Amino acid sequence: MATFGHRLTVAGMPAVCMLRSVRSLVSGTQSCQNSIRHAMGRTRSTTGGQTNPRSCVTTLATSRRHLCSTGGVNAAANPDTEKRLQELRAAHMARGLPKQDAIDGVRHVVLVASGKGGVGKSTTAVNLAVALSRSEKSLSVGLLDADVYGPSIPRLMSLSGNPELDNNNHMIPLVNYGIKCMSMGFLVEESAAVVWRGLMVMQGIQRLVRQVAWSPLDVLVVDMPPGTGDAQLSISQMLPISGVVLVTTPQDIALLDVRRANTMFTKVNAPVVGIVQNMSAFICPKCSHRSHIFGEAGAERLAKEEGIALIGDVPLHMEIRQMSDDGTPIVVTKPDSPQAKAYFNIAETVARHLAAVQEP
Repeated sequence: MATFGHRLTVAGMPAVCMLRSVRSLVSGTQSCQNSIRHAMGRTRSTTGGQTNPRSCVTTLATSRRHLCSTGGVNAAANPDTEKRLQELRAAHMARGLPKQDAIDGVRHVVLVASGKGGVGKSTTAVNLAVALSRSEKSLSVGLLDADVYGPSIPRLMSLSGNPELDNNNHMIPLVNYGIKCMSMGFLVEESAAVVWRGLMVMQGIQRLVRQVAWSPLDVLVVDMPPGTGDAQLSISQMLPISGVVLVTTPQDIALLDVRRANTMFTKVNAPVVGIVQNMSAFICPKCSHRSHIFGEAGAERLAKEEGIALIGDVPLHMEIRQMSDDGTPIVVTKPDSPQAKAYFNIAETVARHLAAVQEP
């Protein structure tokens, strides 16, 4: 396992710098608490000391009455009035959204997501990142582990240790297999639990995105946390997304959640490249017999119903599991195997999609 530095100690950098960085992310509750107090103070100052969740609704209702009163009895049915109301709704909704800014030196951001954990999303993200870097275009690729609560990238990429800091006080990504990696797992012990509330998680993700020396990169692959909550929504809205790869198993319960994920990304205008059907069939290592343990062709049906492409079909194979646990992606160790070729095919589809996307 490649190791960079030591816990809370960085070669060539003052230890206090690393301590401050780690403490602000792991136990740095003070800055988050200050942010929370500041946000709550602003909310109270605009609502007389109490939060009012219906303030936006009240404002919109008032605006509607004003537009109708100034436009006549039938103004509510007027297309111009309705257009103005839509603009007001959009403006009010945008107030609470994070500002969308590109990452310096990063051409494209690709999200690997699923509505449910345990479907092989992180394994797909790792093999996709490595496959993109080893494609015909030889793209420079980074990998961000956005799952703060359950980081998997350190184990999957065989990396450990604290990242060093550059002259701009930005964390330098750890590198293996030619991929620049950053994860909360580099900043805490492997067995440590990150017990954070929502706003602290958001601040931690912001730092993993903005305070890392990613440049230059053609593609940053983001291993998203499972679900469709605050973290997923904020990442989707604060970054210009070039494409989303959805990962699911053929099982009905997993398909329900990936359908929700697709709906969320559609609402935030993040383009979905397609669906990867992972663990589609178990292949016996002795006789190569295929058994559809989790069901058959579930992702194919979902793709047709949602009008999106099925871009990959990855079997449930012992070598994928074993090499993932060992931190040696199968696209590295057995690039000519059928399992690795499935990931290379996914990478080719993603690369073609990115070639057609205008850079942010």
